[in-house]
Amino acid sequence: MRELLRKHSRFFMIATLAGLALRLLFILRFPGVTTDSFVYGDIAKNWLQHGIYGLSGVGEVSPTYIRLPGYPAFLAVVFAIFGMEHYRAVLVVQMFIDIGTCFLIADLARRLISLRAARFAFLLATLCPFLANYVANALTETLEIFFTVLALDLAIVGLNTLQDSSTKPWVGCGLAVGAAILLRPDGGLLLFVIGAYLFWLLVQLWNHGTRTRVSAPHALKAGLILVVVSLATLTPWTIRNLHTLHEFQPLAPRYANEENAFVPMGFNRWVKTWIVDYASVEDVYWVVPGNAVDAEKLPSRAFDSPVQREQTMQLLEDYNDALHVTPDLDARFSALAAERVRHSPLRYYVELPLLRIADMWLRPRTETLPSDTRWWQFDDDPEWLALTVSLAIVNLVYVGAVFAGLLRGRFAPHLGLLLTFVILRSVFLGTLENPEPRYTLECHPALIVLAAASFQQQDSAE
Repeated sequence: MRELLRKHSRFFMIATLAGLALRLLFILRFPGVTTDSFVYGDIAKNWLQHGIYGLSGVGEVSPTYIRLPGYPAFLAVVFAIFGMEHYRAVLVVQMFIDIGTCFLIADLARRLISLRAARFAFLLATLCPFLANYVANALTETLEIFFTVLALDLAIVGLNTLQDSSTKPWVGCGLAVGAAILLRPDGGLLLFVIGAYLFWLLVQLWNHGTRTRVSAPHALKAGLILVVVSLATLTPWTIRNLHTLHEFQPLAPRYANEENAFVPMGFNRWVKTWIVDYASVEDVYWVVPGNAVDAEKLPSRAFDSPVQREQTMQLLEDYNDALHVTPDLDARFSALAAERVRHSPLRYYVELPLLRIADMWLRPRTETLPSDTRWWQFDDDPEWLALTVSLAIVNLVYVGAVFAGLLRGRFAPHLGLLLTFVILRSVFLGTLENPEPRYTLECHPALIVLAAASFQQQDSAE
């Protein structure tokens, strides 16, 4: 990579400056400090000032485990250096981390494809508005993407040197996977994907015997190191939860709920029987509890019959009266959900997940911008409508470039690891009841490298 940077220093300098300018534009024009940001920030502040990993209450700080410690630790470091609750500094630091991610993406393309592909991938990464957009949000995305790419890059290093029984890349990969998990629980999917790929290599070894340079013991050793190191990073957090909260919790609760807090699983399952788009997340899923639901915003697919429509409207009216999902009301939502699943299991288990995946991948990705979430109605202000359409086109270009790369390029060794990650993460996201486009961002670096696969020239041609 050093040789590539030295040989094309002007290209990388210009592309880096362009990437910094794009990210600064988002930071200055569209900074995002959300409710979640303040939750992370409150934990970080209490950790620094009181030595308690917890949330502020009336006159006291209560220990919590509703958020993993990765991002609060990052905020605590930034706050300690630049001042308490200095979120602007957080965003600027994230900008430089994301530029580092762009270099890692280039290194991935270099290792998997060619030097020219590395330059193309770097340009796509630095100019990607979707990566740049989330730099300006005090959320986990930027760091999660960085450690995801770092883990995949080190996994490729380890796979390329597997015949030498080198352990350092796998230790580093395990630490990167562990960091990703400590930021968000779904970082654990990285461990599953890389582990599954190593298992597939073992199957290939058994099928082809001595025709491969890699031995089964080397692959097994790599997998063992990866699992042990990745899971070891969770040990302090798990012990803390056992000691402080007297509960075995190696990650964080799926619904970010406090211990023994009621989770309306019936309501959540009912939502999954019809939701496919992010607009419904904002209109219905996020407003419960605490705010009234506008039943008129429910799509027609939320009802299977006029009778069921009346039943649903009554449920929402009862919720709106209390602005809270009681256990009894949740049981009624659960019964309605069960009825809908029985009526059409194929819709629930196949059709709706596929539509959620498509929505997350194909939306214009303006959820953090002032643009109207219901972009397809085309009744937004002209400037925001133009931005929405432009980002929709850019998103299609990035997705389309992947297919172009796979069709035009030769399928390089271990490129399948990236493709497997994209596919399995997409399948996982289809199971969620809140299809948020930001959940696909971890896949964008892999997409960029896959798009660069059409640049298969030999490095000597450089």
